[in-house]
This record gives sequence, structure tokens and C-alpha cells, in this order.
Amino acid sequence: MISTSPPVTIPNVSITDYVLRHADRLGDKPALIDGPTGRTLSYRQLAEGARRTAAGLAQRGFGKGQVFAIYCPNLPEYAVVFLGVAMAGGINTTVNPLYTADELATQLNDSGARFLVTVPAFLEKAKAAAAKSKVEEVFVFGAAEGARSFTDLLRAGDTPRAVPIDPAADLVALPYSSGTTGLPKAANIDHGRLLLGRGDDHAEAGAHVEGGVHRRGRHTPSLGDQPEDGRRGRQRVQ
Repeated sequence: MISTSPPVTIPNVSITDYVLRHADRLGDKPALIDGPTGRTLSYRQLAEGARRTAAGLAQRGFGKGQVFAIYCPNLPEYAVVFLGVAMAGGINTTVNPLYTADELATQLNDSGARFLVTVPAFLEKAKAAAAKSKVEEVFVFGAAEGARSFTDLLRAGDTPRAVPIDPAADLVALPYSSGTTGLPKAANIDHGRLLLGRGDDHAEAGAHVEGGVHRRGRHTPSLGDQPEDGRRGRQRVQ
């Protein structure tokens, strides 16, 4: 069957440039809303948080091609970390929040993660896994004994150093398959592929949910349809 749709054009930009391209204009409009709590992160807060994360990572010597592990449930801060790591030229390895300490350790070792962020409820497993890997430091959203608060990363200022990104070659995400037919396998996703993966969402851009029904609206929040640890990546195992 021959498609009648127009050719797909992949923007030749990094994922951060693409996602945050309207952040200044949209300012205090909600970019992310936490469903269970209603907590909101504005476009301004998202962009500033990403810049501060990138600056804090660079201050710790984290740079292009290095790996940062995210081990937490879906939270607004998930996007802040992901975009900050990408802005610093790094690679996000997103971890299934249901993983045991041993499963987490396996992914940390296989991906070569330098840093790990989690939530207080997962901290004991995170620390146990980090001890079995080469992770240098564990961060936690909020505060918990035995880990550095993620807010410490945000104190390096909001002007990260510019990192050149080749969207077609530089990896940005390293999710893992579920491992149902063997050991979990990494999916190497560059900036361009991640943007292409969002192509099927363009028709739904700006959609949000009211009373269980999708309502279209320009630059309104959209519903996250998949867990962030495996979003889009599992169909691109290489």
C-alpha cells in the first residue's frame, strides 16, 4: 500500500531545542501537570530547571556521551532531568520503577551510568544497586538520608555551557526492553529518532483531557500515554 501522507520531516535540532522552542513565549502556562496531585510545572520552570540541571551536571564533569540513570515514577521533574541531561550532551537511561535492586544494578552496569536520580521511596534499592555499579553519586527528589538532594544540581546557575549536538548521531535516550524473551536489551535512540517518535503525536499536539474526552486546544497540556521509562524506545531495540 502506498502512503498518501506527505513525507515526514525530522527537525535538524536537539530534543531540548525542539521541546523548549516556545518556552519563553508560553512562560507561566502549564507545561506539565501531575495527575494525582495537580502540581503544575510551567514552561518557564521547565526550561529553567533543564538549564540548571545541565549546568550542575557540567560542573560535576558530566558531558557528551555520558549516561545518567532515572529511576522513579512519572513526575514533572522527570522531564526536567531528561531535558537537562540532553542539554548537557548526555544520555538518559530510563529505568522501570518496578525493578528490584539487582535488576537496576544490571542496567546501571550495562549502560555505564555515572549518576542516578530516584525518589525517597526507592532510595534503599537505588543505593544497593549503586553499590554494585560504577555510579558515582545518587540524587533524590526531595530529601532523604543517604543521598544528595536533586536541588543541589540546580545551584550552579542557569547558563549551561553550549554543547554541539548532531541530532542524527548523538544518543539522548537508552531505555531497555522488558526482557520477556531474554535479558533486557538497550535501545539506542538519538535526538532525531526521538523527534521522529513524536511524529505520531503531532496530530494530537495540544490535546488534553476533560471528563474523559480529548479536547483540542493550542498549547494546552497533553496526557502522557505511556510510562516514561519505556516511552517509544522498546520498538527500536538494536
